[in-house]
Amino acid sequence: MAPKGKVGTKGKKQIFEENADTLRFYMRIILGANAIYGVVNLVIFYTSSTFWTWSWLLLALAVYVGSYRSMSAMAKPVFSEDGSLLDGGIDLNMEQGLAEHLKDVILLTAIVQVLTSISMYFWYLWLLGPARALYLLWINLLGPWFSAERSSAGNEEVNEKRQRRQERRQMRKF
Repeated sequence: MAPKGKVGTKGKKQIFEENADTLRFYMRIILGANAIYGVVNLVIFYTSSTFWTWSWLLLALAVYVGSYRSMSAMAKPVFSEDGSLLDGGIDLNMEQGLAEHLKDVILLTAIVQVLTSISMYFWYLWLLGPARALYLLWINLLGPWFSAERSSAGNEEVNEKRQRRQERRQMRKF
């Protein structure tokens, strides 16, 4: 059952604290996934490490750094000169926001990175990211644009009516 009344809003301080907790949580995920990958692929199986093992690690690190820095920039608080909180930043836990997609990218990368301890073929699961991006692009932008009905006939009819009205008004003036 849906709650009755007005939807509660978060204050600046609550957003600031939740953003700090969210960033801490995702930093732990990043460090944990890299630790597992490093121990398994670069320590235990060091002799079988190839150029691709290191390349995938560097690519994953680039994705982590880009996503995490974007999230931390969005959540950057603004303080006044006396140290009071003016703005807690953008709410990272807001549904359907950009931060939601960045968190998904971090989670997907961490899961794929840990699974590659079993087999390097799990890197193919990384293709789920671009697939989801294309899906969202289709649902939110391209699909509605392609399926929009052309209402040019209706617009022409309205324009003809306006033109006739204007002609009648001009005839009355003369």
